[in-house]
Amino acid sequence: MLAPKTLSFLYRGALASCNYGCSYCPFAKRHENYAALEKDRQQLARFVDWLENRPATDRLSVFFTPWGEALVHKAYRQAMIQLSHQPQIQKVAIQTNLSCHMAWIKAANTTKIGIWATYHPGETSLEAFLERCAVLRDLAISHSVGMVGKVAFFPDIQKMRQALPAETYLWINAYQPDKTKPAYREDEIAFLTEIDPLFPYNLGSYACLGARCGAGARSLSIAGDGTVQRCHFVKQRLGNLYEEPLDSLMEEAPCPAAQCHCHIGYVYLERLELEALYGEGLLERNYHLTPAQAHFSQKEIPGRA
Repeated sequence: MLAPKTLSFLYRGALASCNYGCSYCPFAKRHENYAALEKDRQQLARFVDWLENRPATDRLSVFFTPWGEALVHKAYRQAMIQLSHQPQIQKVAIQTNLSCHMAWIKAANTTKIGIWATYHPGETSLEAFLERCAVLRDLAISHSVGMVGKVAFFPDIQKMRQALPAETYLWINAYQPDKTKPAYREDEIAFLTEIDPLFPYNLGSYACLGARCGAGARSLSIAGDGTVQRCHFVKQRLGNLYEEPLDSLMEEAPCPAAQCHCHIGYVYLERLELEALYGEGLLERNYHLTPAQAHFSQKEIPGRA
């Protein structure tokens, strides 16, 4: 008998379209034809079927990290509902702009749902976004809210922080279109860190070549065709989920990349200890503040590149 598995899958299928037109996103207002959407739907169905046939003793989590917006498509909403009712599935999380209707989520096992929700000023109203967040709170669904840290968005970031309940974590992604220039002034960093105490972790990248990382051992990146990589940012192919035993695809090995610059990658770098910091909210980036963790300094963050 195979030993039960404890593992997170970061799934990114063929979907590469979005209903929003954000200037900082390459997938803004990108549309796909029926054939492309059907291919993605079939790939998603195969992945869900594979998960549903895993032993009930497994402890698996799924994090949908699409290029674009997935919850506007019924197939992704249904996938989250189905998986949330499986005994071997501990968490089903997704990155979303939260633009879809919210009635679907009541059919899920809401104790297993995680929502990483990003607010994009100019694409929807603050009021409409907050109404959807209120649905998540009313159903006690683990979630976080985030925004891109463009300087032009600072007033919107302040409004969002004031509008959200204190217990809702508001994270900020650093915005640095010109890598040759500093992203922010010191006072701007101070403002964003006051909003998001973990913002300094997102400011810059990490030297990670040879570093210990949970990717590959505690999480795997899965493409629509079943290709397995240790994470989204290391392109080495480990095998195929549908063709090889899961045991053979998992490996605990030092990171082969020179740098890591994205939250869903560096969150597994062991020296940062972020897995423990986020705890059960790791996939949906849901962080619960404590007074002892309220402030961080860039100087206290190890291994900045």
